Amino acid sequence: MLRAKVLLVGPRESGKSVLANFVSESTEGIGSYSPTQGVRILEYEKPNLNGNSKGAGCRFELWDCSGDQKFETCWPALMKDSHGVIIIFNPELPSHLKEIEMWYSCFVQQQPLLDSQCLLVAHHKPGSAEDTENLSLAYPLNKLKLIHSNLEEDPEDVRMEFMKYFRSIITIMNESREREEMSIIS
Repeated sequence: MLRAKVLLVGPRESGKSVLANFVSESTEGIGSYSPTQGVRILEYEKPNLNGNSKGAGCRFELWDCSGDQKFETCWPALMKDSHGVIIIFNPELPSHLKEIEMWYSCFVQQQPLLDSQCLLVAHHKPGSAEDTENLSLAYPLNKLKLIHSNLEEDPEDVRMEFMKYFRSIITIMNESREREEMSIIS
């Protein structure tokens, strides 16, 4: 079974833990806001993610990373051996729009990750206005896949987008493994 390490990063109070719980179907910490201290790792097993019976499935480690920059000294250790990065932000907060550039720079550009291994999530909190659908993001963020998540209105659409992203991570991992095997053979 494949093991994929995916980091969930972004500004404080952007909804990283809520989305990590939702995707992994965990009920841990549901209710009042409690800031993540350092990192919280949720394991999520998805058998047959590619939809074919020959697939062995994948175990995802969702690393729900604190948005507090006081943990910045831990970031290199968190990034080690990661296969993907999900940057989550609240599109209604202008400070978050500025901050996500820093998260991209630190967690995607400083690793050997492709932009296709990164997903941007504009997370709409319950009761928020949704007039942020047409976000204009600066380069290089405008090259990344952007999804809007609203767990009150369209939870299954959000789940489907995450599954598409996870499938793409598995594809990249399989292609990388095949290239490595071919380089050993030749």
